[in-house]
Amino acid sequence: MRIGIDLGGTKIELAALDEGGQTLLRRREPTPQGDYAASVEAIGRLVEAAENDLGATGSVGIGIPGAESMPDGRIKNANSTWLIGQLFREDVQTRLGRAVRLANDANCFALSEAIDGAGRGAEVVFGVILGTGVGAGIVVRQRVVSGINRIAGEWGHNPLPLLHEESVAPLPCYCGRLGCVETWLSGPGMATDHWRHCGERLSAEEICARAVDGETAADETLWRYERRLAKALAVVVNILDPEVVVLGGGLSNIERLYDTIPRLWQEHIFSPVVLTRLCRNLHGDSSGVRGAAWLWNEV
Repeated sequence: MRIGIDLGGTKIELAALDEGGQTLLRRREPTPQGDYAASVEAIGRLVEAAENDLGATGSVGIGIPGAESMPDGRIKNANSTWLIGQLFREDVQTRLGRAVRLANDANCFALSEAIDGAGRGAEVVFGVILGTGVGAGIVVRQRVVSGINRIAGEWGHNPLPLLHEESVAPLPCYCGRLGCVETWLSGPGMATDHWRHCGERLSAEEICARAVDGETAADETLWRYERRLAKALAVVVNILDPEVVVLGGGLSNIERLYDTIPRLWQEHIFSPVVLTRLCRNLHGDSSGVRGAAWLWNEV
């Protein structure tokens, strides 16, 4: 049995999988926001309760919105800021009395989709999360590529390519840089772009719904979004050349992306024929927690 934990900003989710990847049990509870010790304890309680109910002990993998620093293992780059600087893996291992595997939540998403999701059977999978933020993970031969600095896949904090094409100036990102991909391609980024062009404050969900209904301004916002996403993903294809790019997060539900983006990225990819497939995720909101459980699939 493999147990996965997805430690999010608002909820902690647990899933227990059998050897074939079937879900045996799923549970969730609110994250004790701002309370590090309570977060560690909540994970301990969830694991113990799941194992008691199933009558078995499992391996434990955890996905977090951040990464471990090298070489000391302290958490960095976490938007759940109470994790930053903490020896999180060590503390959870002490609480559970066993080894724990840890990865960035976008890496867990990519791993889940590479093992038995939309990227199943592919040698190289790039998993993208388009939601409140923009993240990504790289999986090669069903193993997460973390990198020496533990930042592999941090595509969202690179600048949007070909900025001269844009009609509005880049905006500052929370990371301290200017014009990061995340500021253009996150849900809030789409909403801000619509407001800057149209003067109307709408959510990304509202913009997409209006575009489906044929509203011109919303359709133009979505078109700008598609053009930017195609440019940004083309850089990834030029460097990584993945077989599959899998989209996750709320914006992955925009149906037209899967037709428009492969047509648009051709202009920017250094190959006359592009065989990379753009796919919607198979496991939806479950991919993160499933990927955390699959961390124990790696040697």
